[in-house]
Amino acid sequence: TQAILRKVSLSVQPYFILLGVILLCTVPLLLLGILRDYDTPIVAMIPAIGVTCGILYMLLLAATISEQCARVPSLVNAMSFGDGTESARQLVVDFISSSGAGFYISTMRLTSATVLKFMYIWCIVVVGSVTRLQAS
Repeated sequence: TQAILRKVSLSVQPYFILLGVILLCTVPLLLLGILRDYDTPIVAMIPAIGVTCGILYMLLLAATISEQCARVPSLVNAMSFGDGTESARQLVVDFISSSGAGFYISTMRLTSATVLKFMYIWCIVVVGSVTRLQAS
């Protein structure tokens, strides 16, 4: 499964980066639209909000793949394969643990913590930028 995950990660990596750029640009423009034009109806902003929520949800779903792969060694370790197989099972668990299976973007393993850190920093930058632009 590790080879399949790496292959899929390499195949969709440019699209994840493109969606990340779209995400980085959509919300500041949406907030500026709200702050600059008070007459804009909320209905006009629903598509941008939907795209933003969809991209964030997709990133979190991709991160759950890495989270599930991280639980496989403990699952294999809990299985019983009969008497005298403990050392072989430990070798398999060590191999799975050191293989680092998961969803990768470039060389970074995508985890829920990584996505949440990205969202947190991104929100700080967006709010700070919009506040500064609104003040000027």
